[in-house]
Amino acid sequence: MGKRKTQRKNAAMLDSDDDNSSVSSSSTMRSDRMCVAGTEEVEFNKDSLLEEAVDALYEKRGSTREKALAAIMEAFNSNLQHQFVEKKFATLLHQCLSSIKKGSSKEIILASHTIGLLALTVGPGDNAREILEESITPLSQACKSGSESSKTASLLECLAIITFVGGTDPEETEKSMQIMWQLVHPKLGSNVVAVKPSAAVITAVVSAWSFLLTTMDGWRLSPKLWQESITYLSSLLDKDGRSVRIAAGEGLAVIFEMGSLEKFAAEAKGSGDGSVPEGSKSKEGFSYIQGLKGKILNQVRDLSVEAGGKGSAKKDLNNQRNLFKDVLEFLEDGYSPETAMKIGGDSLQTSSWSQLIQLNFLRRFLAGGFTKHMQENEFLQDVFGFTPNKRNLIGGEHMSNGEKRMYKSPNSALNKARTQLLNKQRTQSAGRNIGHYAVNGGDEDSWQEHH
Repeated sequence: MGKRKTQRKNAAMLDSDDDNSSVSSSSTMRSDRMCVAGTEEVEFNKDSLLEEAVDALYEKRGSTREKALAAIMEAFNSNLQHQFVEKKFATLLHQCLSSIKKGSSKEIILASHTIGLLALTVGPGDNAREILEESITPLSQACKSGSESSKTASLLECLAIITFVGGTDPEETEKSMQIMWQLVHPKLGSNVVAVKPSAAVITAVVSAWSFLLTTMDGWRLSPKLWQESITYLSSLLDKDGRSVRIAAGEGLAVIFEMGSLEKFAAEAKGSGDGSVPEGSKSKEGFSYIQGLKGKILNQVRDLSVEAGGKGSAKKDLNNQRNLFKDVLEFLEDGYSPETAMKIGGDSLQTSSWSQLIQLNFLRRFLAGGFTKHMQENEFLQDVFGFTPNKRNLIGGEHMSNGEKRMYKSPNSALNKARTQLLNKQRTQSAGRNIGHYAVNGGDEDSWQEHH
């Protein structure tokens, strides 16, 4: 597939949440405003506060645990807590899982988000695998046990993130995708009653499923799964909820980008051993897929020019139009959307649907912590091929925006020491220069600054 030659303004649906990614990190932790001279003391205070928060997860009162989880989330969003995780990884994971098993909806939302942040902090490896192995069953059970949309959405986001980081085998990713899919396509038994999922749950399922699909080799997945998923996503394009239609459009874009529809159609056309029943069946399958592709093209075309109805949110409508214009251009001409966003002065670029969907999903999950993680999280930098400019490095360490402000601040200990040194140099320099000036008989051209 080709790439778009000319970039439309705000091309593709790069999520436009207000996290100020193009300006600076929205870190609010006190440690971000520390002066460089007092780093060790502040680090100690930060770790002790985090340890207190983890200890509070053992408290019986649910509201206490909720406050502790909120504090931990803020800390993990504001800084990459590598040293803390080395000491408290297992404790934090298992207390969060305990919250998911027995906590209120609010506590479950906070705990599942914290587990996702923990996975992104540790990055790929044994710890990430442990998170996935220990969490997949509790998350799956919690998804099935409640009907509250916000809780289910948080659990699905968590499952997607921990699989993205810790799922090294395709079978593990497929398992997580199947858990998600069953929420909208339950396998009905004799004693199972189908519960119609809400628009918010459908959106969350499709978004998380599409996010994981970007990591898969499309050739691994069965034609039956492709037919089921493509048919379902196409049906969602006719739904009332705009968020549902957008999520379905993104999912279909990934499927088309992977070439999976063509692969499925080719299999349907070429299958069979020459027997008449099998041959006619394969022709039916091929015809069905070709017809479905034509239907999707018409749906996408209509959604790209949809007029706003009464009470229609303009931002949502524009997001939908932009997305489906890009999908239409991709289906008709093969051009993938190209996007660019500023992160601390550096440009993060995407040039495929898979990258765009990964970027939007991770931006939504990390919210205000996205900039900080992109600047310092090596795993996410590898995912997007993003290398921050070294101009913000001092002594081999990244400076946060808060630290840079303190470094420049006239009140910082480091800056005071630097000012005293410069003043001393200026005094010495001025003394030398006066003598130099007198010897040269007032020749102003010989005046030189020594600082």
